[in-house]
Amino acid sequence: RKKNLIDYGFRLPSAFDNRPLNFDEFYSKLNQSIYVSATPGQFEREHSTQIVEQVIRPTGLLDPIIEVKPVEGQIDDLLSEINIRTEKGERVLVTTLTKKMAEDLKTYFENMGVKIKYMHHDIDTIERMEIIRDLRLGEFDVLVGINLLREGLDIPEVSLVAILDADKEGFLRSETSLIQTIGRAARNSEGKVIMYADSVTSSMENAINETNRRREIQMEYNRLNNITPKTIKKEVREILEISSKDETESKLSKKQISAKEKYELINKWTLEMKNAAKLLEFEHAAYLRDKIKKLKEE
Repeated sequence: RKKNLIDYGFRLPSAFDNRPLNFDEFYSKLNQSIYVSATPGQFEREHSTQIVEQVIRPTGLLDPIIEVKPVEGQIDDLLSEINIRTEKGERVLVTTLTKKMAEDLKTYFENMGVKIKYMHHDIDTIERMEIIRDLRLGEFDVLVGINLLREGLDIPEVSLVAILDADKEGFLRSETSLIQTIGRAARNSEGKVIMYADSVTSSMENAINETNRRREIQMEYNRLNNITPKTIKKEVREILEISSKDETESKLSKKQISAKEKYELINKWTLEMKNAAKLLEFEHAAYLRDKIKKLKEE
């Protein structure tokens, strides 16, 4: 597009220089860099002279135990594992690779008497928060979805994460994604991960080895400091407050407001959204973003 504008005299040739730096250009200008990540990649590791790890949690919680089970009979096995958790008042996350499998799984488990919901990509931020709230409150016990790497799914009540088709290589079954998914069970002292697979891929092996390495460090630290792992106590009220705000704002949107009031409200929420993002409160920031978009469309 820019080339056409220059060719026909609408822009000077120097317009080509007005662009963001590509990665190599940007990297060549760096002197010292600090990479911050819960799951650093190969590039970060190769370009770091020293890696400082943060694997110890104040609560003494350990990375979860990981078990690999065969694909044959996985649904019945998962059902029995779910029943064990629900009897103790705990929650379960299940991740699949396809929408159809998630829907079929939900239907089957519902027929077996399991209280389950399916989270898909069409669900907006507010509805997703309501689903997470209901899961924490025990309105249902199992949440199944394709992508469990989204914000807000660090739920302390979750004691089991089941990964179906763990041996199918791809973005959602890469080493980094597996480590992040495994971490969904790290908020509970009874945390466990089950990978259903017929073979152990390199991504699975690396993720399991890394989790076990961290777990050993955490166990040794707890032993030396006489710490007993404790499940995080996180009030559901935090989510409920946002939900009640949504109800209030829903009523507000139903009544006619002037253009001036609308403008002031958008500015107010925009400022709150930016502040929330600065404080790394991405769930709340996304919630405000959706509210601003909705108000602008009215």
